[in-house]
Amino acid sequence: MIDIRKLQYFVAVAEELHVGRAAERLGIAQPPLSRQIQALEKELGAQLFHRGRSAISLTQAGERFLERVNGIIADLEDAHMEARRIAQGAEGRLRIGFVGTATYGILPNVLKSFRNHYPRVSLSLNPMNNAALRRALIRHEIDIAVARPAIEDPEIVSRHLVTEPLILAVPDTGPLATRATVSIADLEDQPLIFYPERPRPSFADHVLEICARAGLEPAERVFAMDYQTAISLVSIEVGVSIVPASVGETQRRSVRFVKLAEDFATTGLSLNHRIDNQAIQVQNFINLAMRVAKRAI
Repeated sequence: MIDIRKLQYFVAVAEELHVGRAAERLGIAQPPLSRQIQALEKELGAQLFHRGRSAISLTQAGERFLERVNGIIADLEDAHMEARRIAQGAEGRLRIGFVGTATYGILPNVLKSFRNHYPRVSLSLNPMNNAALRRALIRHEIDIAVARPAIEDPEIVSRHLVTEPLILAVPDTGPLATRATVSIADLEDQPLIFYPERPRPSFADHVLEICARAGLEPAERVFAMDYQTAISLVSIEVGVSIVPASVGETQRRSVRFVKLAEDFATTGLSLNHRIDNQAIQVQNFINLAMRVAKRAI
């Protein structure tokens, strides 16, 4: 394999068409430069220069070789620059998994800010539930998981991002729709819609814990695949559902959102990544997300 230095020496001589000037440009002595060019010609099995008494010129093989070598050196310089930019976090890719309800809260602002700061980092975005997020992190299928409220695993670092209240989604024609505030204990006779049913643990378990803390054992539990399905079921009066407050910022047809009286009825979002994933892109995303969250308080 040809040493890259020999290619650089060849380019210098080919551009200067003078060994002395090329040696001065390269910062080496003339004799070793001549020996390097001769060694290169021997490796190639081709004469690259016509050598006269007072001047040298490129042979036909030398001219073609110069064209190809310039392209190779340019590609190597681009590769070096790209590798350095990726190592610095300015380029590369970042695979982000997130719970669906995160799209109603802070996540869009975090993504917009990240794209503004690091426009050459490619983002891959994948909605998942908590169990799928944990599995994807463990399998190295994603780099960051935006979970609700967090992922607990010894291989995963979890950082709290934001806390928000839980609210109640009710049919707009039901008796609870006119209330300013509803206590969880008041839902004893209401079918309560949870999501997702599988896999577990999930947001459904977090809501069940909140209900238990409020002294409520739901008489009728309805499980939906995701929050969109849960809200759709609310709209056709199947029951009511406890959801993050950010979901209520978007108007839904036939659905009203009512505050819950309990102060402890909250949920949160967290940023999660593998302990062994120290990629600068991951750290940049986390640092920026934490700054965005701090400004949102």
